[in-house]
Amino acid sequence: MTECTDHARHTVHQTAHLAELLDLLFEQARHDAPNPLLPAPQLRAMGVIDGQDHIPMRTLAHRLGASPPSVCRLIDRLQAAGFVQRHPHPDSGREVTLTLTPAGRVRLARVREGRENLLHQALQDLPEPEHTALSSALDTLHRALTAVRPHLHALPADTTTSAPLPGRRIARPA
Repeated sequence: MTECTDHARHTVHQTAHLAELLDLLFEQARHDAPNPLLPAPQLRAMGVIDGQDHIPMRTLAHRLGASPPSVCRLIDRLQAAGFVQRHPHPDSGREVTLTLTPAGRVRLARVREGRENLLHQALQDLPEPEHTALSSALDTLHRALTAVRPHLHALPADTTTSAPLPGRRIARPA
């Protein structure tokens, strides 16, 4: 195992704590949403499917770290809700691939928009230099995490850039 400096250990602790806080905030936001709740495992699955259209169910199970029977039941529920479609695998008659339906894409987009709005609200008063530093640090963290686990590229590439969100202006102190 790699030895951790005190500074690195502190950064790891801060990052883990932030991940827990974001998880709690996003969970609370899900409960405040006007639409019926989607359980977190279903949202994670939809995010992975959105990141790789026509993903084989076996690959989805691997990326979620879940057993194939559990993922099959999860996909059954998402399909019944009209959010996911199964398709025959082009190379294997025993496998299926998965895509989001238009309704699934809309639901996932609404969840992501709600999360972005929550983060926008939390970050809107940061001065520009802090926005720049945070954006750079998040890009670095994203690269480091995908280097450690490259198969976990669950988000579509265009949502991981540090470009400002279209139509959003962050209020700056005068």
